[in-house]
Amino acid sequence: MTADLSDPAPAGTVPGASRTAPSDTIAARTPAAITPSRWPAWRTGYRSRDLTRDTLAGSTLAAYAVPSSIAYAQLAGMPVETGLYCYLFAGIAYALVGTSRQLAVGPTSAIALVLVATLASVAPGDPVRHAQLATVTAFLVGLIALFAALMRWGGIVHFISETVLTGFKIGAGIVIGVSQLPLLLGLPSKPTDPWHTLTAIVAQRAAIETPSLVLGVVALVALVAGHALRPRWPIPLAVVAMSLLLMLLPSVQALPIRSLGHIPGGIPWPALPPLDWREFDVLMPLALACFLLAYNEGIAAARLLARKHDYAIDPNRELLGMSAANVAIAFGHGFPSAGGLSQSLVNDEAGARSPLSLVVCSAWMVLALLFLTGLFERLPQPLLAALVLASIQGMFRIDELRQLLRVNKAEFLIAVVTILAVLGLGILKGVLVACVFSLAMLIRRLALPECVVLGRIPGTDQFASLVRHPNALPVPGTLVFRCNAALLYFNVDGVGARLGALLEHTDPPPQRIIVDLAFTTEIDLATVRMLMAFARRAAADGVTVRLANAHYRVRRLLRRERCAALLGDLVRAYSIAELVAAADGAPQGTVMPNVNSAALPPSRTNSAQ
Repeated sequence: MTADLSDPAPAGTVPGASRTAPSDTIAARTPAAITPSRWPAWRTGYRSRDLTRDTLAGSTLAAYAVPSSIAYAQLAGMPVETGLYCYLFAGIAYALVGTSRQLAVGPTSAIALVLVATLASVAPGDPVRHAQLATVTAFLVGLIALFAALMRWGGIVHFISETVLTGFKIGAGIVIGVSQLPLLLGLPSKPTDPWHTLTAIVAQRAAIETPSLVLGVVALVALVAGHALRPRWPIPLAVVAMSLLLMLLPSVQALPIRSLGHIPGGIPWPALPPLDWREFDVLMPLALACFLLAYNEGIAAARLLARKHDYAIDPNRELLGMSAANVAIAFGHGFPSAGGLSQSLVNDEAGARSPLSLVVCSAWMVLALLFLTGLFERLPQPLLAALVLASIQGMFRIDELRQLLRVNKAEFLIAVVTILAVLGLGILKGVLVACVFSLAMLIRRLALPECVVLGRIPGTDQFASLVRHPNALPVPGTLVFRCNAALLYFNVDGVGARLGALLEHTDPPPQRIIVDLAFTTEIDLATVRMLMAFARRAAADGVTVRLANAHYRVRRLLRRERCAALLGDLVRAYSIAELVAAADGAPQGTVMPNVNSAALPPSRTNSAQ
């Protein structure tokens, strides 16, 4: 048994287990035990009185969603009514499949900006084709999410590290904020990078409309202050209502304040737009970036709300919910959407008990599209800019940057590089840089794992690092080696080199080497070849190699590769203490024979699979 008292025990180990099949491990049993299985998942425990709360929450969410979805549609370069389409179709689809009870699916600022930045170069000057490509992107996002759900990747696609995500959000927040300045100032706006936008504002500073600026700043202050002081109140609805009333005044109508303009009413007929396969090379990376943003934001919000209300979510079902929502949006002529934190908190604070609140919100979208589009035509553009600017304030997590600078300067540097990548390369490439950084950080940790030599804690069968635990004693004639990470093809060469160095430079030379595989639950052929090559090299020097705490799948592959002759018995897992005890029973100076289960003395603790 190993016990490095400074490190947590490997995940999935079960003291006292020695003959456990892989299907019986805790890791295999846990998902089925804690994740919802009913369709829809929220039916469990739903009470009739919850319907009243869901109706109120859905109505409150609709009051927030109507103006914000219009603003996000405009940010995405889409017809403003498509923002309403997103809430209309996504809410119904997610309610049937998703497992979060408070998550609200709709347009988000980051995805909207990724769309406009990418599609502006694919369909320049063609708003109809721009909208069609955005709808096709939503369909591709749904297909990617469906594929990920079928592959059961719910637990692994959330791989963008928190450090990189912090940098990305700050960078994206800056880009989004700069993109809204022309609308706030009453200047013409067109999709471009933040540097050109700032240059254009400086060049047109004489044309800034003071009434637009005043209206936008007042609305922004009201939105931010209202959310801070009365987070449960429908502040956006109140600000929108006051703005509409203000725009009805003749004196205000005479001012140079741009309004939203005509909004087509009615419910769209479900259909998919045509796809030119020559554009697929551009749309697929865009869809992948939208998928990563949508899933990371959605699963983070869903987990936060699940912890708050003490229930479980299923990451794979969340992928299905995301897939269903975006496919439904695609048929409804919308654009990619996600479970955003802002709208989800509005839904939660209004008292939502299930996704039925999303269905209620969808019903309000139907009413708005049928009867209220004429009312919203007078919405001032500075107000829409203020709504977007108010929604991104949560993206500027400066406190997290300060914490990174205080705790880990390398992580802080990665966050800063991500910010600069988003600002310098654009949102889409910034997302890809964020993913590459996250994977590079993970691979770096795995490719350069910590390797330690273990010694026995006196009077116990526990083994710990000789460096970290001065009371641990080396085992005479035996070198116990452990890699504190899983052995995989990209780190086995380095681990093999360290084993070889120990074999050459240990004085006196060991008679046997025990390799502890407690952290390795599965191996590949590269690992098998490394272990076999090292075992042959050690055998040539008269040194025996044995494996401790080898998991079932590891032993199964080694048996298939006929490694028992060099690595010993692979029928079951042996603890370090068992292997040391078996070696101590052999005459000194002789090669230890293959360990046999029946020949081993009983151990106080057995290794887990």
